[in-house]
Amino acid sequence: MLIVVLSGLRARWASFLGGFVALALGVGLLATLGLGLSATLHAPERPPQRFASSPVVVQGQDRLTLDVRRGPGTASVAQRLDRPQPVDSELLHELEARWPVTPSGGPDAVGVDAPAAEVRALVGDRAQVLTGDERRRADPGHDRDADALVGVNALLGTSGGVTAFVSVFVVASTFAFAVALRRREFGLLRTAGATPGQIRRLLLAEAAALGVLASAAGCALGTAGAPLLAGALVDGGLAPAWFTVGGPAWPFHAAFWTGVAVALAGAIAASRRAGKVGPTAALREADVDADALPLGRALLGTGLLLAGLGLLVWTYATDPSALLKRKTYTTLPMLLITGIALLSPLLVRPAARLLRLRGAVGTLVRENSAASVRRTAAVAAPVLVTVALAGTLFGSAASVTRAKGAEGREQTVAEYVVSGPALRPVTAPAGAVVSPTGPTSVFVRDEDAAVVKYGARAVTDPAAFAELSRLPVVAGDPRDLDDRSIVVNEEFERRGVGETVEVWRADGTGPVRLRIAAVLALGTGDNGPYVTRANAPGSVPDRIDARGGGTAAVRALEASGGTVRTAGAWAEAARPSNGSPQARLGMVLVLGIALVYTVIGLANTLLMATSVRGGELASLRLAGATRAQILRVVTGEATLAVAIGTLLGLAVTALVLGTLGAGLAALSAPVALALPWATVGVAAGVCAAVAIAASALPAWRLTR
Repeated sequence: MLIVVLSGLRARWASFLGGFVALALGVGLLATLGLGLSATLHAPERPPQRFASSPVVVQGQDRLTLDVRRGPGTASVAQRLDRPQPVDSELLHELEARWPVTPSGGPDAVGVDAPAAEVRALVGDRAQVLTGDERRRADPGHDRDADALVGVNALLGTSGGVTAFVSVFVVASTFAFAVALRRREFGLLRTAGATPGQIRRLLLAEAAALGVLASAAGCALGTAGAPLLAGALVDGGLAPAWFTVGGPAWPFHAAFWTGVAVALAGAIAASRRAGKVGPTAALREADVDADALPLGRALLGTGLLLAGLGLLVWTYATDPSALLKRKTYTTLPMLLITGIALLSPLLVRPAARLLRLRGAVGTLVRENSAASVRRTAAVAAPVLVTVALAGTLFGSAASVTRAKGAEGREQTVAEYVVSGPALRPVTAPAGAVVSPTGPTSVFVRDEDAAVVKYGARAVTDPAAFAELSRLPVVAGDPRDLDDRSIVVNEEFERRGVGETVEVWRADGTGPVRLRIAAVLALGTGDNGPYVTRANAPGSVPDRIDARGGGTAAVRALEASGGTVRTAGAWAEAARPSNGSPQARLGMVLVLGIALVYTVIGLANTLLMATSVRGGELASLRLAGATRAQILRVVTGEATLAVAIGTLLGLAVTALVLGTLGAGLAALSAPVALALPWATVGVAAGVCAAVAIAASALPAWRLTR
């Protein structure tokens, strides 16, 4: 068996080349992404910066810790504060009285030159005592870097999932099509006495050999690609400047065995079909695919398609805000893509019959595509993946961003908006209304089983804020906001106007009981809550809305130190229509993976398919067809298959974007859907160019 397997791989190396490259690339990407994930979970050792010379650091509390219900008992849950609390002055005097104390640019932490045990005994629970590597928690930017690593972790995890999905898709499609081309070979083996089990074991052995070789090559690619990935993440602003990848072994093991498993999984279905080939297949000459959609494939495709549609409807009905999240619109279309791809042979023949081209070339393109359903579907499937991911990823991201921008613009009637990190107070000139607001947080218990941190806005002047804002009010009146009340959104557990809600402030102080003055629609997630400055300690205005006052108001706003824009220009700057550079980089990474796999799948499928059509093309030459006509027929078939894949991908995109639009409407947010025609066009154009080249080159060689 081993000799037969190795001989087959050597004799048919060209047909296995595409699968080998796709699998090696997939393993390389998984190893690279695994090394990146490992680096986010285990940050490299970095010495403390702010208190490098102090063996002990006393820092104010930076976590709000509350007891919540866990079954019959309770458990402590910690949520990070916006900023650490200052060290108590009395505690600071006690520390200074006993040991040398090193202040460092802020009241939140001091360095202490003393034994850690003695400092802990003195401090107790009044502050945190940090030693060793924990002293980094007092460094500036520590929390920001931690948030960046969480974002990188999510990005790499999503990319790894897309890589695994597309690699299984391409490898399985490659094996299935290769088996379809070898039906006569399997028929000859059956005629020579081979059993169905031997045929299946032959294919599985070929897949195992291919998987081992490709996985080994992929691990080598991962070693070289991991540093490049880390550099791209740092240059793109997604990861901290110190981010590097280490050398743990588990990503290589995970990638290698995943590659072998993918190869075997891709060959299992093909091997079962090959085992059913009878000896009479050796006499088969017709190229019409009569069994391109077996019952098992039809049932699986229908089940996945219905599951994808059901998941879309269920998400819309139960949690429409989840439709706005990147993880949802990246992973949700995969069920739809797989289901439609499995059912694509049902759609190929009707789509091909719809083509109406004049002349012999058009007739041959239409009839050949309709007759060779398996070949046309094998070309359309990877195009479907790329176009669907391009449309859903970039379309959903652009739609959400536009909805947020439109929502922000609709919620203010200001003429000018000033933005900046820390704005100075502004005195409103005669005839002007000025409303400064700043970021803060509130912490709320959720059914006594969790503590939820809400990003809120601190209002300096409730009357001016109510005059300039047009919030999506569901109940109540924002004009009733004062130091003893709060404006909440529909996400709050308690949201009845006049009810009281128990909250903790951004610095962890509380709880305070605030009356609900108004309830807002959830929208895209930026609608409230709102509190006054009295309940937002440490908050500094980063936005000033203004109306009236003419040029005097503009001069006053300029004195705040921020950027003065018209309300429309501010909305576009705050929410650019094409999203942030970091988000675009993440989507380009995911789409790039799919596009590379599509190119490999298209080239491999068409090279194999065209290379075995020598007899057919020779018959056309004998019938009087010119070489140019034959090339137009072959490339026309490839172009038609790409067009069918593009239409199927657009259908998936329409389903996802339509559901997203319904979700935005259910959240009372502006519906501003955007189909990224340029991105989809580039993806489809690349697929068409590769398909034309991969079909024309072997056809040109065969017709010499």
